Order: sequence, then structure tokens, then C-alpha cells
Amino acid sequence: MIRSFKIIVEKHADGYVAYPLGLKGVVVGEGDSYEEASSDVKSAIGFHIETFGPQVFDDVSSAIEVFVAETGVAV
Repeated sequence: MIRSFKIIVEKHADGYVAYPLGLKGVVVGEGDSYEEASSDVKSAIGFHIETFGPQVFDDVSSAIEVFVAETGVAV
């Protein structure tokens, strides 16, 4: 069975970091390129599900759409 996940990919000065939405626990992938980080997080998702079972699915808070926004806060 194939299950789709929304993935957040962040570009940093030293590479890319990717993480999925809709899973309980911490799952992170990284790489020197977008493609490497995407591939790494895909592998990490599979390992996470294989290790902890289907209870890792967070169906209650599954995001329908994901947006990136920025705001200013006085500090």
C-alpha cells in the first residue's frame, strides 16, 4: 500500500532538512540537495513505520493543505 505524506523541506546554508507531517514522533531527513533530503526522509518514514507500527499515523491532525508564512514579533 502506498500512503502519501506532506513533506516540509527547508534550505539552510549547509544543506537541506526535510520532515513529514502526519506522523507521531520525530522523523527527519537531510542532504546536500533537495533530492537527497527528500530521499532520506522517505527512507526515514519507512523505517519509522516499520519500527513503531501503524500507531504512528496521526490521522486526527492530518493537514489538508500546508502554507509557509512569515510574521514579525517584538522581542
